[in-house]
Amino acid sequence: MVLEKQEEGTMINIKEDEHLHVLNHSCAHLLAQAVKHLYPHAKFWVGPVITDGFYYDIDLGDDVLHEEDLAKIEKEMKKIAKDGKRIVRHEISKAEALEMFKDDPYKLDLIGHMDEDDTVISCYSQGDFTDLCRGPHVESVKELKHFKLLKVSGAYWKGDANNKMLQRVYGICFDTDEEVQNYLNFLEEAKKRDHKKLGRELDLFMMSEYGPGFPFFLPNGMILRNVLENYWYEEHTKEGYQFIKTPIMLSKELWELSGHWANYKENMYTTMIDDREFAIKPMNCPGGMLVYKNGLHSYKDLPLRVGELGQVHRHEASGALNGLFRVRTFTQDDAHIFMREDQIESEVVRLINFIDRVYSVFGLSYEIELSTRPEKKYIGSIEIWDKAEAALEAACHAAGKACKINPGDGAFYGPKLDFHLTDSLGRVWQCGTIQLDMNLPERFDLTYVDADGSKKRPIMLHRVIFGSIERFIGILIEHYAGAFPMWLAPQQVVIVPVHHERHLDYAKELEAMLLAKGVRVKVDGRNEKLGYRVREAQTHKIPMQIVVGDGEVENNTATVRRYGKKDSVTLSKEELLESILNEIETKARV
Repeated sequence: MVLEKQEEGTMINIKEDEHLHVLNHSCAHLLAQAVKHLYPHAKFWVGPVITDGFYYDIDLGDDVLHEEDLAKIEKEMKKIAKDGKRIVRHEISKAEALEMFKDDPYKLDLIGHMDEDDTVISCYSQGDFTDLCRGPHVESVKELKHFKLLKVSGAYWKGDANNKMLQRVYGICFDTDEEVQNYLNFLEEAKKRDHKKLGRELDLFMMSEYGPGFPFFLPNGMILRNVLENYWYEEHTKEGYQFIKTPIMLSKELWELSGHWANYKENMYTTMIDDREFAIKPMNCPGGMLVYKNGLHSYKDLPLRVGELGQVHRHEASGALNGLFRVRTFTQDDAHIFMREDQIESEVVRLINFIDRVYSVFGLSYEIELSTRPEKKYIGSIEIWDKAEAALEAACHAAGKACKINPGDGAFYGPKLDFHLTDSLGRVWQCGTIQLDMNLPERFDLTYVDADGSKKRPIMLHRVIFGSIERFIGILIEHYAGAFPMWLAPQQVVIVPVHHERHLDYAKELEAMLLAKGVRVKVDGRNEKLGYRVREAQTHKIPMQIVVGDGEVENNTATVRRYGKKDSVTLSKEELLESILNEIETKARV
C-alpha cells in the first residue's frame, strides 16, 4: 500500500529546522503587517512555514499584486524591522477573539473551527499589528532584517476552486544577507535546471491541455525511460525477482477488500462496466495480493520477490500539478516481498544494499529514516510493532547504515524505512521506501504452508526504489542539469564532418561502426558552419562530439570533445569504440 509522495526537493527544509521555522513564521507576520500598512483593506487567511520559506494568503479586494509590487512591500517590511518593536504574545478568550477579528471573515472562520476546548486563544502583537497564532516567534521584529519576497501567485481559499481566489505571497528569511544571497543563487541555479524547461529544450516530454497531469513522453524521453526500465529489470533479475503485470482497472469489491475504497476513494477514478463499479488502480498492491493467492506456497518458496512496473492513476488538484513531479498518472517501480518472520532482517539488509547500489550509479547520496508506530491509528499489537521496528533498525545497522528515528510517522499498517536522496544541488527528495505491512496479508488471507504442515501468515514488504519512473526522471533531469551520463543520454554521440563533400563518407563510416555496437549516434551533415553545429551539439547536451576533417580521414582517427569541455583528444577508431563502450558498460559519470 505504498503511498508515493509526489513532492519537490529543497536545499534545506525550513519547516523542519527549528530556528529557521520560527524565523520564517515571524517574517510571515512581518509581511502581513507591511501589507496592512500599504493596503489597509487587506484581510488575511493563513501564513504557514513551508519547506522552502513561508507564504501568506491575502484578500486584497480589487487590488492585484504584481511582481514589481514586492519591492514596495519589502521596503515597508524593512522599515518595520528597523523600528524594532517587540513581538508580544497574548492569551484571550474565544469571545474576545471573535470581537477582535469581527471585521475579518477569514479569521472568524479560523476561530469558528477551533476546538470547543480552546477556551484560551493565543495571538501575537507587534506594534500596530495583531494576528492569531500559536507561535512561537522571535523576540523582536529587528531580528527579521534579512529576507526576500520571491513571488506572488493565486491560491483558492482553503484550496477549493469553488472559493474566492486569494493572493499568495512567498518569501524566505535567514539570519544574514549572505545566507539570503546564497539561497537566491541556489534558486537561480535550480531555475536553469528546471525539468519542465529542459524537458522542452531536449524534447523529452510534453504536457497538453487535453490531459492535465498526464505526461506525454517524446522520442528522446522514451529512450531515457526505456534505458532506466531496462536497468531496473536487469538489476532486479540479479536480485532474484519475478515480474508480473496486473490490470489497470479492477472492481469496487477488490478496493473495498484492500481498504482503499474507504480511505482513498476521493483520489480514485471510477467508471461503470456491466452495471458494476470499477476503479483505475491508484496502487499496485491489491493486484499483487491476487497474484500471490493464485497458487499454493511453501515455506521453502520464501522469500518470494515479485516486481511490477505498474501504471497508477491518482486524482491531484489541478493547482498542485507540476511537470513530472506531481502528475495524475505515473509508473511505480513496485515490488512485494513475501517472507517468513525469521527472514525479515536478512531480507531488509539485502534490500538496503540493493537500493544503495542503484542510487550510487546516479551519484545520489541518501539518508534513511525509520518511521515508527503512530500514537493512535494502527493495527496489530504493540508487541508485533516493537518487533517489526527493531527488525528494521537492526537491518539498517547490519547493512552499515545509520537511520534517523521519526517517531509516530509509520503507516497505520506497519513501520517503514524512507530513503531521502540528496542531489547535486543539495536538495532532498524522498524516493525509496521499505514498508512492513501487517494489514493486507490479513485482509487477503495470505498463507503459506510451514514445515509442520500448518498454515502461516507471511510477512510482507512493500518497496519502491525510484518511487515513480516519471518523478525520478524529473529528478535526474535536474540532478544532471540535462547533461546525462553516456549510458543514459538519448543521443550519446554526434559526428560532425568539417566539410560535407570531403568528410561525410568517413563520418558515415564511423556512424555505422558505432551503430553496429548499439551506440546512439547521428551524423550532423547539414550544410551549416562547423561552429554552429558544434554549438548546437553543446546546446543539446550530447555527451560526445566527434569532429572529422582531412587529418582524421587520412589517419583513420577521430577528434573527440566532451560536453562542457573545451579541450579535445584524437583517438584511433579502435580506441574510440573501446572508450565509448567501456563508459556505457560501467555507467561512468564523466
